[in-house]
Amino acid sequence: MKNPAPRRVVIKLGTGVLTSGIGQLDTARIAAIAAEIEALRRAGTEVIVVSSGAVGLGMGRLGLKKKPSELSRKQACAAIGQSLLMQTWQRAFDPHGLTVAQVLLTHEDLRARGRYLGVKDTLEKLIDYGTIPVINENDTVSAAEIKFGDNDTLSAMVASLVDAQHLVILSTAPGLIDMKGTGQIVPVVEKITPEIEAMAGGTTSETATGGMISKISAAKLATKAGCGVFIASGAEPEILARLFSGRSPGTFFVPSGLPMESKKRWLAYFQRPSGNILINDRAVPVLREQGRSLLAIGVTGVSGGFAAGDIVNILSPEGRILARGVSAFTDAEVRAAAGKSSEELKPLFPGRKRLEVVHRDNLVVL
Repeated sequence: MKNPAPRRVVIKLGTGVLTSGIGQLDTARIAAIAAEIEALRRAGTEVIVVSSGAVGLGMGRLGLKKKPSELSRKQACAAIGQSLLMQTWQRAFDPHGLTVAQVLLTHEDLRARGRYLGVKDTLEKLIDYGTIPVINENDTVSAAEIKFGDNDTLSAMVASLVDAQHLVILSTAPGLIDMKGTGQIVPVVEKITPEIEAMAGGTTSETATGGMISKISAAKLATKAGCGVFIASGAEPEILARLFSGRSPGTFFVPSGLPMESKKRWLAYFQRPSGNILINDRAVPVLREQGRSLLAIGVTGVSGGFAAGDIVNILSPEGRILARGVSAFTDAEVRAAAGKSSEELKPLFPGRKRLEVVHRDNLVVL
């Protein structure tokens, strides 16, 4: 029995898949992948592409053999390479009558709730128009993305943002390899455990960012959003058709149960928290098992500076991140309120109707 076509997928392509050397595009492979995406489209699947390669292409055009260490030079490489990357994708889709749409994102575009919703709406409209959105980090202006960002993480965020059924990460890696055991590709990962994470390694490529470590991290994010994740080699012929027919030699990460509601997913995975609120043992089950708000009586300490309305991590007594949410108070106010009951807070904050430090509607347990 033939597997039904997925409704929507995000396909992430690493620099190693798109190039045959620094700055040398593998146009034959790109054309083959474009043809596979067109076949998915004909079968009824909506496709969003997350494409690496801009910095590497810029390096090639400038004749550089090593990625520059200076940030502004990396940004210059990205600026030069991004236009070449989009030209290549459009040429690959031209024979199929498909139009590509460039979307450049920074973490800030997904961190601010209004911009997050704007990006989501734009991607939906691009899909409605029948285009192929091609997304990349905006490395030309985003210092943070070049320093520690990677398109594996971006692709997982995009998959979560658009409620994709599957995320496909294609790179030079054939899948997750059990280097400490059989030496074989792990075909299915039911749950990402510390043992699974220990199998990952980084990258030694001059143009790539991340490696299997970043792919496992991306899979963890996407599966928690209810999205299944494939990691496979982009050099394999007809790889997309094989993936969705169950004939893939790669690794499939099984999605978690019910996906989080959209706002709580945004709180959980699209934020850079401004500070931390430490809680006591009694508050842990209140948040984790009872799903209630965080009250001042459960707070033991604060670190970092934040304003009311900022995102904060909520730490267990051992210092582990237990939850994330929107603080209703400043860091100074939380320090002053720590350990106090609601009755004790009333004279401290006269006129305040709500005294929850983090309301349950603005809190997600991780």
